[in-house]
Amino acid sequence: MSAPKNQVEQRDLSDAESDRHFQREWRDEKWQSRRLSQAAEDRAHVEQTLTPGQAIKAYPMAIFWCLAVSMCVIMEGYDTILIGNFFAFPSFQRQYGEFVGITDQTRSGYQLTPAWMAGLGNASGIGAFFGTLLCGYLVALFGQKRVILGSLIMLSCTIFLTFFASNIKILIVGQILCGLPWGALATIAPGYASECLPMALRVYFTSWTNMCFIIGQLIAAGVLRACLERDDQWGFRIPFAIQWVWPAFLIPLLSFAPESPWHLVRHHRLEEAEKSLRRLQRASANIDVKETLASIVYTNNLEEELSVGTSYFDCFSGFERRRTEIACICFAGQVLSGSSFAYNASYFFEQVGLATETTYSLNLGGTGLALFGTLVNWFCLMPYFGRRTIYVVGMFAMAMTLYLIGVLNVWTGQQPVAMTQAILTLVWTFLFQLSAGQLGWALPAEVGSTRLRQKTICLARNAYYIVSVIAGVLQPYFMNPKAWNLRGYAGFVWGSTALLTFIWAYFRLPETKNRTFEQLDILFAKRVPARQFATTDVNAFDETTTTDLATRYSVTAMDQRRPSLVPSVTRAIAAKTGRDAAYSSQRNSVEIGAPGSRRPSIAADVTRYLEQGKA
Repeated sequence: MSAPKNQVEQRDLSDAESDRHFQREWRDEKWQSRRLSQAAEDRAHVEQTLTPGQAIKAYPMAIFWCLAVSMCVIMEGYDTILIGNFFAFPSFQRQYGEFVGITDQTRSGYQLTPAWMAGLGNASGIGAFFGTLLCGYLVALFGQKRVILGSLIMLSCTIFLTFFASNIKILIVGQILCGLPWGALATIAPGYASECLPMALRVYFTSWTNMCFIIGQLIAAGVLRACLERDDQWGFRIPFAIQWVWPAFLIPLLSFAPESPWHLVRHHRLEEAEKSLRRLQRASANIDVKETLASIVYTNNLEEELSVGTSYFDCFSGFERRRTEIACICFAGQVLSGSSFAYNASYFFEQVGLATETTYSLNLGGTGLALFGTLVNWFCLMPYFGRRTIYVVGMFAMAMTLYLIGVLNVWTGQQPVAMTQAILTLVWTFLFQLSAGQLGWALPAEVGSTRLRQKTICLARNAYYIVSVIAGVLQPYFMNPKAWNLRGYAGFVWGSTALLTFIWAYFRLPETKNRTFEQLDILFAKRVPARQFATTDVNAFDETTTTDLATRYSVTAMDQRRPSLVPSVTRAIAAKTGRDAAYSSQRNSVEIGAPGSRRPSIAADVTRYLEQGKA
């Protein structure tokens, strides 16, 4: 189907520009849906044969921008360890705590009550919950780049409240407001990486978000150790003030970041999507940008034919419900594995009788060990083992470590036993970063469909926040000497939740390694059992398979589905009928999509764009 002559004449691109932008073979053939499928299949073959080393050479700018976007998460990682460790900080205890008398467990004489500890520890998580939920809508409407910049500007303002807080109530309000942009930034980073990078690098840079958390925690641990000797209010206000560094640096840098090409395609901005793809890869790389664009359009079309919408409601409909379940439990598994216990280890160390200086030195060493564990995973595990294997084995190992900490609590009064428990929390930290710590970020960005990716990540992160808030309420009572005072016995509680997560993962967690987004769509649509994902052969470009699945999930059979907020590309080439043509003229050449579509497609627009430069 050729574009109208008058429209061809109105194009801004010259013949020379057309020759530069598009391969001649794409202009020598008619752009029918079968040709689009073939181009997308060619791109999928390139993706599956591309090694990490080749991908690094071909996509240097994509790597740079993904690293830059992920740096936003350093702030939340910094805060997560900051607040939890302030509970054992002498100057912080005097400013916001109550006098309870000097004992072995309260050397400063002051202590925050369990209720205030729970409130302050969960304040940013509550704000992040609502920020994450809102992020799913904002990204769908405005794209990742604008939401990132808006969040950083907001954060620059809300930090004032925490820095100048004169009492614990104002501090909690400040933490809640800071949590709003933190929640948005934490979910955008893995989604942006999964959309801008090839499959060979996908898991490394979605899990890089976790590395940024560790970097933030490492910085916080160092700052806390440096400020520990200060006996005035600046001992805890300086760590708060350091949070202004990131917005001041990232706002000007990310103003130049390219928008996700997937977002641009979903909003019919194909020329901008192509420009974005060109900015993400090396100009000299032997990779056809046009094929990459065709792959994005094809995947979007496939998901539209499978009735995948773009609203939160769609995340719980049909086979998307299973994908949402996997994403949510994988992310929540970070808390269920015992992170509230192990990452609040400074307070635990103090309760088992270790000195304050020893406590913070161990905390700093644990954060460094977490960084080392991440690198070990990248170079020694991920290249050779599947995501499912690493997650399942790691969860079981963490459960056993927590049980051992609980058993040793019988002899906690002995200094060597207390130190052994402390070392076991460091072992747990290492195991966590080998498995759930990284894959809790990577898997939600992989299992969700491309049209629902951002919302799936947001729901998964909110599942994490919900479980984290519950754990954050319970953990102070587990540890506080004025409450349940379980100390190491809390290992039995978190060991049991980790064991339950291991059982779930064994039966429900699929293998996503070496699978393109199109293949994952087909595997989930066919409802392949989790333990068979790695061995099932699937051809995402087989017309019979896609047609059968499209018929099964046709919207005509699911007429109660709600319309999405964002229009979608339903086909690259739509069949011409009199009815379509009539509708097209009423809608400025926007055609009705194929059966099963919930809204008008941009078929004509896609066709004209793909034929651009055709003689």
